[in-house]
Amino acid sequence: MAYLDEHKAKFDNLKAVLDEKNRTQLSLVANGGYSILFTYPPKEESLYLDKAKEVLGKENFEIIDVSKLFVEFIEDYDLKDFVEVYNDLKPNSYKIFIDNTGSDIDLFDTVVNAIIETSKKGLIPVLIRTGIFYGTGIENINITQHSGINNLNTPLLIFYPGEIKGDHHHFLNAKQSSNYRCTII
Repeated sequence: MAYLDEHKAKFDNLKAVLDEKNRTQLSLVANGGYSILFTYPPKEESLYLDKAKEVLGKENFEIIDVSKLFVEFIEDYDLKDFVEVYNDLKPNSYKIFIDNTGSDIDLFDTVVNAIIETSKKGLIPVLIRTGIFYGTGIENINITQHSGINNLNTPLLIFYPGEIKGDHHHFLNAKQSSNYRCTII
């Protein structure tokens, strides 16, 4: 099982990168960014998330489950209204989740606000269950390049289901993703 062989090294690497003595290296490696993409095979997500919850102490980290934010977003919208708006926006249905031109709070704004609020508490925000972003128009680069995220005093840790194929990282093994402004582990 690949998880058993690789997880210890990956989590040791993560601890080293997050050590306060090494954090200055983050922005050098990540084109001025302060974010970490912690990658793992999508089919092993539960194993990696269980380990993360075990090793990332609540005194330094706050886990933000974006799948819960997604469900809350849909519930706040009311499912019937959500489906109607989603269908009305076709072929740009993703704009219900991320729309920089709108004044309404969308899923993207909700995620960014959760990250910023966590950082204000002096905790490192840890995004998990990010696979829900697939098809929403929200990509890691949208998050890592957001001005509010660039101004954080803490790193941002994104648990990111996908694997590296050649020189490229593939989100959910389906879509090539950006590593700009991120350190990849």
